Amino acid sequence: MPHSDQPSLDLTPRQTDEQLERSRLLSEQAPGSAGLKVPGYSLIERLGEGAYGEVWLAREGKTGKHVAIKFYTHRRGLDWSLLNREVEKLALLYTSRNIVRLIDVGWQSDPPHYVMEYLERGSLETLLAEGTPDPEEAVRIIRSVCQALVHAHGRGVLHCDLKPANVLLDSDLEPRLCDFGQSRLSHEQNPALGTLFYMAPEQASLDAIPDARWDVYALGALLFQLLTGHPPYRTPQNEALLKETTTLEDRLQTYREIVTTSPRPREHHRVKGADRRLVEIVDRCLHLDPERRYSNAQAVLDVLYIRERQRRVQPLVAMGGIGPAVILLAMFLFASRSIQSAVSTTGDNLTARALESDVISVTILASGVEKELQDRLDELIEVASDLNLRRAIEHAEGTAWSDRQAFQKLLNETRSNVDERRRKRNRQLDTSWFFVDTQGFQRWRNRFDPAVIDKDFSYRDYFHGHSIEYERGKAPKGTGPIQQPYISLPFESKSTFRNMVALSVPVWDQDNVNIIGVLARTTHLEQLLSQYRGSIRGSNGVARTIALADHRNGRLLDHSQLASLDSGETPDEEAPPGSPPSFELTEDVAIPEATLQRIRTAGDTAVRLEHYEDPMQTIDPDGSSGEWLAAFSSVGETDWTAIVQERRSDVLKPVFELQATLRMYAWIAFGIAGSVVAASWYIVLKSINERGIRHWSRGARRKPRASDTPSS
Repeated sequence: MPHSDQPSLDLTPRQTDEQLERSRLLSEQAPGSAGLKVPGYSLIERLGEGAYGEVWLAREGKTGKHVAIKFYTHRRGLDWSLLNREVEKLALLYTSRNIVRLIDVGWQSDPPHYVMEYLERGSLETLLAEGTPDPEEAVRIIRSVCQALVHAHGRGVLHCDLKPANVLLDSDLEPRLCDFGQSRLSHEQNPALGTLFYMAPEQASLDAIPDARWDVYALGALLFQLLTGHPPYRTPQNEALLKETTTLEDRLQTYREIVTTSPRPREHHRVKGADRRLVEIVDRCLHLDPERRYSNAQAVLDVLYIRERQRRVQPLVAMGGIGPAVILLAMFLFASRSIQSAVSTTGDNLTARALESDVISVTILASGVEKELQDRLDELIEVASDLNLRRAIEHAEGTAWSDRQAFQKLLNETRSNVDERRRKRNRQLDTSWFFVDTQGFQRWRNRFDPAVIDKDFSYRDYFHGHSIEYERGKAPKGTGPIQQPYISLPFESKSTFRNMVALSVPVWDQDNVNIIGVLARTTHLEQLLSQYRGSIRGSNGVARTIALADHRNGRLLDHSQLASLDSGETPDEEAPPGSPPSFELTEDVAIPEATLQRIRTAGDTAVRLEHYEDPMQTIDPDGSSGEWLAAFSSVGETDWTAIVQERRSDVLKPVFELQATLRMYAWIAFGIAGSVVAASWYIVLKSINERGIRHWSRGARRKPRASDTPSS
């Protein structure tokens, strides 16, 4: 290691790859072959090589204990009194357990050497190469280094070159200070250059007088590196500036300019776990003005212990606040759980009651739709059984439909009478009535439409009852009329673009032997539901929505929201052809498959759903989105499902109001309790602070010492 008054600024040179390989090869040789021998010790391997010699790992012959032996092999005409300085300081500081211990000296040997204890964990520099420790471990390490410096300063020794490479670690990771080659006695006037980025700015001068505050600055730099991973001011740009210098004086001048003109280091302020007090200690140690730093290592050690005491007291103080806070939290959790339990129970009860009501309503709706369909079929059956009508149809058929006035007159009168009866009973009227012959040709229609008279409708489901709509003109050969009353598949009206259904019955001849045609009536599905709108309401007046769906494919057939979406106009067949409504049901508007499975499995039993998404939300997100309570029931012998639904939020509105009221009272109670606790703690903390002020006021009357210099 270097021992002159003008050493290189890095006092622990790093070995190159070639030097490391040379060390390895030498370590594999017998110690004697290297020309290095120490009586009583066996050399094992070389640990490192410096500017003035080598350090070897050796084993003491008597005890087998490992030691480190430093040989000064590179003499090169150096002043041996300067090289002797390190041994003298180690001997002076022999009793400190935080400083590497000197075991033996061989200055008269060739080459000269000294024996010191071996620390197997290496240097702090090696540890830092693996990563930075957490802040508390960093404080532990720096506190031990402080204790070593306190011992050294107490013996009048200033280290002057504190850095990670000069701090060794024992098996318990306890730091030991080493390398006193640049150390000075407190009364010496000779300058001592440390290592760049650990050296105080005023130390970087060839005429500087040693000062204990140099070690304080280095302590701050070392603690900064433990927290951030690098010493202060070391950046690639600054290192490049230093490499450009050619003389020692230029390098020292450049270093002083870097430290004094660069922004103050602040990386340690952002280290997780570094508290404000620790950051202040680093800042004060690194202060550029030595008068503003701590006066010596003892002052740094004192503030570290004060910080530790404060940290130990903090949990006790915190417990005084945490205790009431825990009580308040427990009260809050208990109240929240109680409120939630009450709200949940009330919500479950309201939901169950609403669903039961929905089940009753959907059962009524399904039965009503079924009855309405059956009533219309019964009316058709009655009309189709009229002998006069049969006779008139047979006559028209015998004239190849050239004379059809008689049966058309009878059917028109019958339609008028049926409509009149339905009006008196406030029942919805049919969209149309029509008669088709056994070949599927339409021979009469009311309302009259010349575009369809005598056209072939054998492909329609209401004619053949195959539960399928064939393409026009492509009905299978031999397709004949229905044999019994039939409800057709829903189909889309060509004029209103709404779903309709046809109810049809066979018309037999006078002898009830042969079928002579099919009599049918059509109605919009919307008309089947219209009489129930407004009459089916939930508990607390909650509005309900009703709908019909095909449970074979889930497709929505009709929905009570459609009429209101189309500007309140109910679709009718007089609307201009080719003008679809604003909102139209498509194949995409369908019940999810999972819900369909439950409906199919339930059969005639009503199905309840607490969380239902209305398929209408795809075309009406404002009116149909959100969660609904819904009940489903099959409509008689059809493939239809009746649906009654109501908004979950509307059903649970009383629950939300109850929850808001309970929370308001709970917050009032917590506010009062919290205010009492806060006021109590304000009084306690104010009392503590006043005692602290009085304590420091008494201390302020003492004569100030150098170590009491306040930080900036």
